[in-house]
Amino acid sequence: MNLLEEIRKIIYIKDEILINRLFDEYHPVDIALEADELEDDELETFVHLINHENMAHLLEASEEDFSARIMAFFTDDELIDIFTHMETSIVADLLGVLSTVRRKAIFSSIKSADKVTLKMILSFDEESAGGIMTTNFIALRENLTAVEAVKKIISISPKTEIIDKIFVTDNYHRLKGIVTMRDLLVSHSDTLLSDLLEEVDFYVYGTDDQEVAANLFSKYELDILPVVNSNMAILGVITSEDIIAIIDQEHNEDMLQMHGVNADEEYDSTLFESFKSRIPWLIVNLVTAFLASSVVKGFESTISQVVVLSAAMPIVTGMGGNAGSQTLSIIITSLARGELSLKEDYKLIFKEIFLGLFEGAIIGILAAAVFVFWHHNIYLGFILFFAMILNMIIACSMGFLIPLILDKIKIDPAIASSIFLTTFTDTCGFFIFLGLATIFLPFLI
Repeated sequence: MNLLEEIRKIIYIKDEILINRLFDEYHPVDIALEADELEDDELETFVHLINHENMAHLLEASEEDFSARIMAFFTDDELIDIFTHMETSIVADLLGVLSTVRRKAIFSSIKSADKVTLKMILSFDEESAGGIMTTNFIALRENLTAVEAVKKIISISPKTEIIDKIFVTDNYHRLKGIVTMRDLLVSHSDTLLSDLLEEVDFYVYGTDDQEVAANLFSKYELDILPVVNSNMAILGVITSEDIIAIIDQEHNEDMLQMHGVNADEEYDSTLFESFKSRIPWLIVNLVTAFLASSVVKGFESTISQVVVLSAAMPIVTGMGGNAGSQTLSIIITSLARGELSLKEDYKLIFKEIFLGLFEGAIIGILAAAVFVFWHHNIYLGFILFFAMILNMIIACSMGFLIPLILDKIKIDPAIASSIFLTTFTDTCGFFIFLGLATIFLPFLI
């Protein structure tokens, strides 16, 4: 019996003990994935059999659409009780899923101590550092002694997620540094935190995009990152566990956008949603395809006299496109990590030029050899060889420059780069190959 069948069987007999025992046997993520397949009447019975603590785990593990379905079956008071078993940052995310009217009603009933924190988190964009941070951390004043700090940590820690690193602040809550629990425990009891702290090397502002935080975690292999406001007062903390999903999300968005697909589209999106997401970029691609087609049209007389050229053309443009895409994917990934900029790294264009030269020479020799063998014309081989080299140089250069230029002018490189690259490789590839063929036309006939 699989998990979904087991859930349906328990729903049928309405056994609260068995339904809550599932959370001891299965991860909440797995339960959420299977429960999402239930019909509304089954799901309503299912969620009301679960105790509120396990319900909190299920909501934490659920996707946004499914959590909205679940919360629709609970009253405001029931949701507030469920929220008491959850981190404030996750409660803020769930409140964002609810309608404005219901969100305000629940928010007004939440105890004032949590309301301040929730209001602060909700003030940030959901894809900002402030929107993904957790507020379950410990911050202590720098004038405390080690023994005083340990006493406070003992009283606070049961309600706190992060206790291995303690943030140290001044009297205005401004971040001064970090003290580890190990340093506290091995230090003299009268030692002040100000004498134990280590300066914070990395931090983000609450308004920074979540991608900024993700880049810092990836680049410096961090396990924790404080979030501060413009006055350096600590607002929250982002952990490595928090950022894993963000890195995966940002990567998926970039990959989808590179291929002209809206990042919000899912495999089970409706026909209309998928159509609306994809058709604009297909129209743009059609326009660029006409540009390349117009170049071919200008050489109709050459092609009509040497028909074999039509078989070689796609090889030149196709290989150029592939070479450019290789460069493009590397540059976009590096840009996303904050490792590249046009101003500082423009000289790397020379590496791409030489890379295109060497790759074009190797591929050009192989392609030329095949066509000389097929058609017994050495001049066709030479044309293909030189066209391949030139187009590969253009492809690698444009694969490097296009995303950097788009990033410089504040256009997302992941969305538009591939369209411009295809335009360059197709248009230039056709023009170079057919132009050389026209020059050497007497030797091809």
